[in-house]
Amino acid sequence: MSRVYLVRHGQAGTRKAYDALSDLGRRQARLLGEYFVSERIHFTAAYRGELKRQKQTAEEVRSAYAEAGVCFPEVVSHSGWNEFDLDHIYRALAPRLCGEDPEFQKEYREMVAQARAAAQQPGANVNRRWLPCDRKVVLAWIEGTRPYDGESWQAFRQRVAGCRATLESVEQDANVVVFTSATPIAVWTALAMDIHDERTMRLAGVLHNASCTVVKVVDEEIRLHSFNGVPHLGSPDLRTYR
Repeated sequence: MSRVYLVRHGQAGTRKAYDALSDLGRRQARLLGEYFVSERIHFTAAYRGELKRQKQTAEEVRSAYAEAGVCFPEVVSHSGWNEFDLDHIYRALAPRLCGEDPEFQKEYREMVAQARAAAQQPGANVNRRWLPCDRKVVLAWIEGTRPYDGESWQAFRQRVAGCRATLESVEQDANVVVFTSATPIAVWTALAMDIHDERTMRLAGVLHNASCTVVKVVDEEIRLHSFNGVPHLGSPDLRTYR
């Protein structure tokens, strides 16, 4: 039985520059690393997605171990742990949804305008909240009823679930840490709970930045041990969602 620590990246940047940690995001990740050290958690293997925010989160945690003089494994990059491409989904589906739904068109145009105006304001609501148009465009992607030239929801789920194969070489009764994003963590949580539909996104929506979800892999079964843990983020101002 292996224990897999699924770590969501720290708080990222604005909508215009999302794939990089904010200063707060780096602090959140460092605090997580310090917490792991204080709990004497030894990791046998470590993996991360290819996105910059995932890499930076791994670097902060690894630095905390290095400063404490504690060994940490080499972090292996694996594209299977990447988040879905929300920018591409918007480019492909937003024009069609604007033509179908006047309310979506209004919400979308307001979001674009707010994001442009707040490009240098990391704390602005548009940069820190999922808006109605975000939820609608992602749901349209999940439904898969409109033409789309990118990775489908089904292919995304299969890709993330397939990451289990990377753990086959890890010794039994080992701790493995994975630095990834909200939806891959939600997919693994949903697999443990036998959920296979859009409710997976509800799990993703409540995950804190730099949170830790722990699952146990027993043969072919994934068992949920803990979800969305943030014991290292004791102050409310440290707990963020986006």
